[in-house]
Amino acid sequence: MSLFEKITNYGILARLQESGVVPVTTHERSWLKTMLQHPAAADAFTPGTLEKLRQLLSDSEAPQLAGMLIEKAGSAEKQVYHPLIRRLRSLIRSDQGIRISYRIKDGSLHEEHCGYPYKLEYSMVKREWYLLWYRFRPRSFMATKLDNIVSVSGNSLAPDKAEAYAATVRKLLDSRIRHAVIEVIPEFNNELSRILYAFSCFDKSVTYQESSDTYRIRLSYLADESEYVLLKIRFLGKRVRAAENAHLQARMRETAAKALARYGISGLNAEEHTEQSV
Repeated sequence: MSLFEKITNYGILARLQESGVVPVTTHERSWLKTMLQHPAAADAFTPGTLEKLRQLLSDSEAPQLAGMLIEKAGSAEKQVYHPLIRRLRSLIRSDQGIRISYRIKDGSLHEEHCGYPYKLEYSMVKREWYLLWYRFRPRSFMATKLDNIVSVSGNSLAPDKAEAYAATVRKLLDSRIRHAVIEVIPEFNNELSRILYAFSCFDKSVTYQESSDTYRIRLSYLADESEYVLLKIRFLGKRVRAAENAHLQARMRETAAKALARYGISGLNAEEHTEQSV
């Protein structure tokens, strides 16, 4: 592609963005038409929006996947999109309170509790959607699975009250945030994209130390996501090391010691090996 073509394409895209127009390729239209055939589409869109999308894509051809893909020994499909998401998002955006009935682990039902809905969160570990909300009586921060919610409705809330509850929840969440620094072993710097992809679901920043030719990834995550961070570190193996975070370092030493013990290495020898592995 010539320099003139690059400049022209950039100019066209800039004009489209300024006017709020998003160009859609044929492949994207085909993919979207296929996705709209999924049963979850009825929950993801309102009936009017779904019908409009289908009309706009009526001239597009969906890929014929029947017979091309075969799934063997597949487990029961778990929908990523939950029917309650659209309704809860609407309540959260409008800064309303909620009246909610939900079940807990032992199956008992808690009915008609009032609270403030803060946000929806998807757990990559459990593959479940959660509603993070503040319960008024008794006062407590709640994380409730959407699958456990029996019913939910809006409840009027004064703007100053909504802001006060939001500030309370933010403070509670900040207290749960943990940080860790993951160092990429210089030998594997060429795999940085793969390593960053492994941590793609976390808030992160990357710095580079030229003196040691080392990339350092600073992660921010909730305390109950520590096991998932450990899972990713173990998956990446010798490519990375936990440079800062005593809890992660201790757990990685424990993991390494157990692995070495399977091969008859224990005691002081195991400690020497595990210190090298962190």
